[in-house]
Amino acid sequence: MITMDDIVREGNSVLREVAEEVNLPASEEEVDLLERMMQFLKNSQDPEIAEKHQLRSGVGLAAPQLGISKRLVVVHFTDDKEEVHSYKLINPKIVSHSVETTHLDDGEGCLSVDREIAGIVPRYKRITVRAYNEKGEEQSYRLRGFPAIVFQHEIDHLNGIMFYDRIEEFKDPLKRPV
Repeated sequence: MITMDDIVREGNSVLREVAEEVNLPASEEEVDLLERMMQFLKNSQDPEIAEKHQLRSGVGLAAPQLGISKRLVVVHFTDDKEEVHSYKLINPKIVSHSVETTHLDDGEGCLSVDREIAGIVPRYKRITVRAYNEKGEEQSYRLRGFPAIVFQHEIDHLNGIMFYDRIEEFKDPLKRPV
């Protein structure tokens, strides 16, 4: 079982590396890793299990966060319409995006960052992602809003980018210089 002790923290060089492509079909070891990563997310969202094992709640996890420099990502959460979003992704890539951006009002957090970092993290409002599933089948996902933000955050991990690298000071477009 993956626990918080397995999550590498900021400062670890693997979080700044561009992760390696996974050869397809994925190995049994890689498929098992995806399953264990997904189980971590589900456990982290279960109040009893999370408290018992002192897990911080997460909605996404990338292999580099476990010290493994491979392009593997899992995402699991329930949206405000009670729809479950659960994805295991191999070699995910953003193939198109909107010009329009969005952000989480409360900013973003990360299992690899043990401190709160305030700031607006601009993300594309809509994205299309291509990835492969555990069977090596190509998948395409059109995402908007929160799911798009989560995917971008996790794909950034595969490219050595931390969410706070993207923080901008909020700029009020109506503010005029005096």
